Amino acid sequence: MFDAENADEQRPQLPGVRFREGTGADAVAIAVLHADSWRRHYRGAFLDSYLDGDVVADRVAEWSRRLAPPRLNQYTVVAEQDGEIIGFAHVVFDHDPRWGALLDNLHVTSGLKRLGIGTALLSEAAQVLVEQRPSDALYLWVLEQNKAAQAFYASRGGTCVGSDLRGPFPGGGRATGYRYAWPDPSELIARDR
Repeated sequence: MFDAENADEQRPQLPGVRFREGTGADAVAIAVLHADSWRRHYRGAFLDSYLDGDVVADRVAEWSRRLAPPRLNQYTVVAEQDGEIIGFAHVVFDHDPRWGALLDNLHVTSGLKRLGIGTALLSEAAQVLVEQRPSDALYLWVLEQNKAAQAFYASRGGTCVGSDLRGPFPGGGRATGYRYAWPDPSELIARDR
């Protein structure tokens, strides 16, 4: 179980990081970060022709749609420093009757990983989930080749509860994904919020 109270990476170790709800004005910045993360971590699952193409335009269209009102059954939290988005997490409430809310994305700027930003984003997302859907669990899918993400979620108390062939992904491609679950997402909430 993840011990949020005693976690080494409780709050970001960067000055001036703040968290807020993402808005439509953030779509481009989120899309750029999302595309960069996919290019770094999803080779072998997504087709290279897609990742080497205009992934940013594809992601801008997707995030513009997701962040447009009305934003029912979802929440996006961004981490920003000096007005720049350095991470984000997106939760879809009521996604699965058994597994609960889906943490559909959690990405941090590559050069700022391992500073507690991902842990804090996970905590912020869990806080909103518990406030809006107190009885919902939380789960996500992480692709087989993303070993760092698997280790991150396991170290935060996520339990790997199964695998499935995922995709086809945007642009094509398929890969094995692992489902990580938190039956009680309140365990992810930082005690020093």
